[in-house]
Amino acid sequence: MKPPAFHYVRPETVAEAVAAHAAAGDARYLAGGQSLLATLNLRLDSPDLLIDISRIAALRGVRREGDQIVIGAMTRHVEIAADPLVSRYLPLLVQAVGHVAHPAIRNRGTIGGSLALADPAAEMPACALALSANLEVAGPRGTRTVAADDFFRGTYQTALTEGEMLTAIVIPIPDSPARPGFAELARRKGDYAMTGLAMMAGPAPRIVWFALSDRPVRALRAEAALVEGKGAAIVADLATAGIFVTGDQNASPDVKRHYARVLLARALKDLGLS
Repeated sequence: MKPPAFHYVRPETVAEAVAAHAAAGDARYLAGGQSLLATLNLRLDSPDLLIDISRIAALRGVRREGDQIVIGAMTRHVEIAADPLVSRYLPLLVQAVGHVAHPAIRNRGTIGGSLALADPAAEMPACALALSANLEVAGPRGTRTVAADDFFRGTYQTALTEGEMLTAIVIPIPDSPARPGFAELARRKGDYAMTGLAMMAGPAPRIVWFALSDRPVRALRAEAALVEGKGAAIVADLATAGIFVTGDQNASPDVKRHYARVLLARALKDLGLS
C-alpha cells in the first residue's frame, strides 16, 4: 500500500523541528522510520506533515560527560553496537542490540525512535529502565528530563506531550560491581520477543521485563529478594510477583509467567548468582 499524501520538511536543528511541529495541524517526527513508515503505508496514521530529524547533527553520537554516558536520540542501533564507550560502560546495550529485529532494521532504526514508540515488546525501553536512564526531551515549552521509570505509560504511550521530541538518553555509568544480564525468548531470531529480560545485578539490582505487560516493568519483589540475599530459586519464583501480565497471540499470561521464571533463573545462573 501507499501512504496518504503529506508535507515533508527536514530541519537542521532541534529548535527548527519543534517550531515546524507547532506550526503544523498534525505532524510526526520521523527518525529511522522503521515503524512510522509501516503505519503510514498501512494507513494506520495520516499526519499532515512529516518532520525528518535524521539530519540534525546534535541528536547523534555517544559521548561521556563526567560519570554519565550520553547517547543522542538519533543514534542508530548499529552505531550503539560498535561504539567503544557503550561496549566499555554499557555492555547491556550491546547484548540487547543483537536481538533487535534484523541487520537492515538495526542499520536504520534509532534508539530514540524505539524509546519514543514504546512498543512493550521492544528491547531498548527495557534496557533504559534497567540502566536507570534519564531521557532528555525538547518541546514547545522548552526542555526537560524524564526518568525512564516515569517515561513509559502503557502500550505505545509515553510521557511525551504534543510537539515534544526525545533528544538524548543520559545513563549513569554503573558501579564496578554491577553486571548486566539479558535474555529473550522468541519464535525465530529477529521476531518480537514472547518474553524478555534486561537486568543489572549488583548492590542495587534492577530486573526489567519486556513483552510481558503493557510496558517495560520492574520485578520489584525479585529485586528486593536479591538485596536480601535470597537464593536464586526464590528470586526466580518472584519473577512476576505483583506484575500484571498480559497474554497475546504468542502465549497466555500463565505461560509468560513460566517463561519469565525460566529466563530469570538462567540469567542468575549466568551471573553466578544461583
